[in-house]
Amino acid sequence: MRAELLRGEIVMTRSPDLVHNYTVADVQDGVPRSRWLALQRQYVEMHRETSEPIPDIVVLERGAGPDSGRLVPVEAVTMLVEVVSRASAYRDYVTKRSIYAGAGVPLDLIIDPAAAECLVLTEPYGSSERADYRCQRNWRYGETLLLSVLDTSIDTGEFRRDPAP
Repeated sequence: MRAELLRGEIVMTRSPDLVHNYTVADVQDGVPRSRWLALQRQYVEMHRETSEPIPDIVVLERGAGPDSGRLVPVEAVTMLVEVVSRASAYRDYVTKRSIYAGAGVPLDLIIDPAAAECLVLTEPYGSSERADYRCQRNWRYGETLLLSVLDTSIDTGEFRRDPAP
């Protein structure tokens, strides 16, 4: 189980399944390590609201974050990644999306193994529940996912699908 604070509410989530973990590993493998750190399940400190989410992956430029501690300040974050499960879909697509946009996270990547697609969100604006991203682009599994803020791309052809309907 993991516990995260989302808009003042403690949300408990059970351990992820293998499809989720394989997807996280595939994304981490695609992040160029020479410039970026891709951390799994790291708490992020959101200064504008009562939230301490735990994204599946937190990407920050080497040297941008603290050397120790429990929280990475959101200002150090370049990209956050959420891999959707049936239990987390609303939180990933709605709640966390607006939290991340309101905090100014440059890129929010939502990967959905059931739909076999990725959603890249950029250009955050607004605050609180009304915050969102101006630009969104969908990629189907099998396409090359372009992550311009990292100056890289990831082949989604090996991403595993969730076999459940």
